[in-house]
Amino acid sequence: MAKLYSEQKSLNEMQPQEETVKFLLNYSKALSVINYKKMKFEALLN
Repeated sequence: MAKLYSEQKSLNEMQPQEETVKFLLNYSKALSVINYKKMKFEALLN
């Protein structure tokens, strides 16, 4: 059976870890999307 996610969580339990936030911010800074005609190219600039 599928797990039900209807229970409310407190805000303290739902805070992301600092490492997760840093990872996502760094990834979004390094991601570059290039549009060429009707194509899209994604480049990770690391």
